[in-house]
Amino acid sequence: MERLQKVMAHAGVASRRKSEEIIEEGRVKVNGKVVTELGTKVSAGDEVSVDGIPIVTEQKVYVLLNKPRETISTVDDPKDRETVLDLVDAIEERIYPVGRLDWDTTGALLLTNDGELSYRLTHPSYEFPKTYVVKADGWVSKKMGHQLARGVIIDGEKTAPAHVTILSYDGKADTTMVKITLHEGKNHQVKNMFEAIGTPVEKLTREAFGFLTTEGLPSGEWRFLTPHEVKQLWHMVNEDVE
Repeated sequence: MERLQKVMAHAGVASRRKSEEIIEEGRVKVNGKVVTELGTKVSAGDEVSVDGIPIVTEQKVYVLLNKPRETISTVDDPKDRETVLDLVDAIEERIYPVGRLDWDTTGALLLTNDGELSYRLTHPSYEFPKTYVVKADGWVSKKMGHQLARGVIIDGEKTAPAHVTILSYDGKADTTMVKITLHEGKNHQVKNMFEAIGTPVEKLTREAFGFLTTEGLPSGEWRFLTPHEVKQLWHMVNEDVE
């Protein structure tokens, strides 16, 4: 038997934490009866429904996409623009992006129906690393690089320490290539950090999501993660599934 919130997360309803909220709101039934206790356990033969809709436990799917420019990192888009799900429409399971990349940002994006793993990979307390390569407008000096690494003030809050490497400077184009690894993921964080030091981002690519890279994966293409890679991701978020 497994905890109800874990079963819901595995079925792709929501993360385990969000599933707990849904249970407490009285929106979940087990074998036709409303359940609000978080300690409730269910077996494979139990019928679980959320808002009157039976949940179906799907096979876990983990996909790495090399996101191209001009695609939206959402399940759907009211403006009918291309989404990352349009690029993986051959997959039958309901998967969704783990975090987001901006419309004009390219690179490594994980998609899955594993709600619990998705929660841990995106929650700031787990400090999961993401590495970006930035083409910045102007010269990023060593001093400015140290400033980025120590943290800059955005909307009254200081960003967490980051690892920063200045790769090269193009004097003719007046642009600097910088690699930066973050352990948090606030909205538009990389762009806002470089804006804060006076060198706006011209081009942004997520080079790596943890240890996962897009090496050998053309833009717009995707692949399934191996079982070993999935285990590595769980290892990086420091806990086993309950």
